[in-house]
Amino acid sequence: MLAALTGLIVAAFLAATPIPIQSEAVFAAVQLGGAVPIWLMIVAAGIANTAGSVLTWGMGRGARALEGRFRTTEKQLARAEAIYARWGSWTLLLSWAPLGDVICFVAGALRVPLWRFVLIVGFAKTARYAVLAAATAGVIAWGWT
Repeated sequence: MLAALTGLIVAAFLAATPIPIQSEAVFAAVQLGGAVPIWLMIVAAGIANTAGSVLTWGMGRGARALEGRFRTTEKQLARAEAIYARWGSWTLLLSWAPLGDVICFVAGALRVPLWRFVLIVGFAKTARYAVLAAATAGVIAWGWT
């Protein structure tokens, strides 16, 4: 049980960083193995995936220190900040989707407050694992395993 849960946590954390890893297959495999309670899998994967997103957010926040070294004008940056100010927090609900890491990075670069980031991303990522668990349980119930 501990090895399966540890593997899930590592996969969920890394999947939320720029490292190209998918945690869904690991999650489904651990669930199908039946050694770890589903509620524990959802909570552990949600926390680990959110923590990985916080790392990506921090990378974005640190990228602001490199401002001026790229071909981005103040006008372009101001425009991006205005767009993100209007829609930014809501886009974090898509942090679980493909390119979600980019959304998290941009949130850090545009200085979305950490508490708001963790609240929204934590909800989105944990909900995604709950839906995945339900879908995988449906596959089990239908006898597709």
